[in-house]
Amino acid sequence: MIKKLLFIIMLITPFSQADEIELGGMVLDRTISRFGKDFFFYYTSYWRDIPSTNGITVVVNERVYPQAGTYLWVEMEQKKVFETYFGRRQNDVKKLAEQAILISINEVARIKADSVFGSPDNNEF
Repeated sequence: MIKKLLFIIMLITPFSQADEIELGGMVLDRTISRFGKDFFFYYTSYWRDIPSTNGITVVVNERVYPQAGTYLWVEMEQKKVFETYFGRRQNDVKKLAEQAILISINEVARIKADSVFGSPDNNEF
């Protein structure tokens, strides 16, 4: 009887604590190739230095075409903010990651401004 009671308490306890867990944003790696992994490495090293990125989710995606190269894109809050193509040969991955992070900084500023001033109906000026 005591074992059953302890088992029931163990089952109930995690659910009551689950309300307190909150994620503050993530950077997800969905890359496959060496170029994609290098891009993700450089991108995240720059991302850590950007202030006010709590709560923003970033996904780095990659699609590999065996004879043509790689298509890589960055999504922030489910919106594509950067895309590039890698050929089959060596590319300057660090420079592309720098370009992507500059665009991401602008997108972070837009997201923060929308949260303060309210989201506009359309993003055109």
